[in-house]
Amino acid sequence: MNDEYTVQLAELSDLDSWMHMIDIVRDNFPGIDTDELLAGYRQTVIKNMNRRTAVCAKLADEVVGLLLFSYNAKCLSCMAVHPEHRRQGIAEAMIQRMLPLFPEDADISVITFRENDSKGIAPRSLYRKIGFTEAELVEEFNYPHQKFFLQNRGVQS
Repeated sequence: MNDEYTVQLAELSDLDSWMHMIDIVRDNFPGIDTDELLAGYRQTVIKNMNRRTAVCAKLADEVVGLLLFSYNAKCLSCMAVHPEHRRQGIAEAMIQRMLPLFPEDADISVITFRENDSKGIAPRSLYRKIGFTEAELVEEFNYPHQKFFLQNRGVQS
């Protein structure tokens, strides 16, 4: 990732830029592909920003990457990078910003597209690179997905 990008916990002042960015990529997210679902997503983002469980990557004042996570569910629940800013290390930098916020012995999950889904090529490769391993096949929002786990980051073998 180059020095022009910053990765930080998102603030409410980032909300409009965040929502503009998610509108660009929302066709890739079965859970926010309608206007009604997008309105609910906005409320979720506000809650996460207030809980300090939202990370964003910015170029100047524009949100170009976003990540939501949950301490309770021990998961990365949503991540996206603007199409014009992909392959810059932004997604990995956001995950690396999130990981130290969890206890080292926490098993962290993420649900992504299945192996035979073209939308899953980049995220699956990234999760594997960071150390996530494949787990069970699941269905979310009536769409086939797969769960990945990152286990015991603090344990060295």
